[in-house]
Amino acid sequence: MFTGIIESLGTIKRIESSGQGKVLSIACSLDLSETRVGDSIAVNGACLTAVRLNKNEFSVDMAPETVERTTFKHLTTGSRVNIERALKLSDRIDGHLVSGHIDGTGVISSIVKKSNAVIIAIQVSETLADDLIEKGSVAIDGISLTINRCSKNDFEISIIPHTAQMTTIGLKKAGDEVNLETDMIGKYVKKILRGSSSKNDASSHKKTDISMELLARNGFL
Repeated sequence: MFTGIIESLGTIKRIESSGQGKVLSIACSLDLSETRVGDSIAVNGACLTAVRLNKNEFSVDMAPETVERTTFKHLTTGSRVNIERALKLSDRIDGHLVSGHIDGTGVISSIVKKSNAVIIAIQVSETLADDLIEKGSVAIDGISLTINRCSKNDFEISIIPHTAQMTTIGLKKAGDEVNLETDMIGKYVKKILRGSSSKNDASSHKKTDISMELLARNGFL
């Protein structure tokens, strides 16, 4: 589990092919002396497992599914990436709950400076847009951000100078693809209300006992 508060920028040092998967070696400024092989590390928002470690460099395996569903297929040696180690139970949650399981990707359509902020618009599929709400949370390349506006095919977020300086979002340009993870709690609530745990679930047409009326009656809405 992660918070979407980026700890360090990393640099891809090596990319090795492993069938249709990849092995990435990443250098970063974090002291990894307390990190162990097998620990989870979020790289551009994707939860990956450390398989090799030294003080300031680690390697992670990526399965073909991870490569296919994320922007990792576009990475090259020298690419910068966002790094966050797994959340400790004693930590403050300054962002929002992030699982590190990428839902899909979006494409930056515009970047506009407004006073001390930068407004970034991102095009997404209708499926992803359905899980986005105004003033809700979204993780973009692992960065916890608030949605200013959303429609059926795009949304906007606002970036302050600190976020631009400390993460890869400040290096992006129009046309770049980014990893997206929509709000975890919202996805579960939607599934419960629709009475289905999977699009292919044979029980997807069964009636659920949970309704908007029931939630309102019990103070959840």
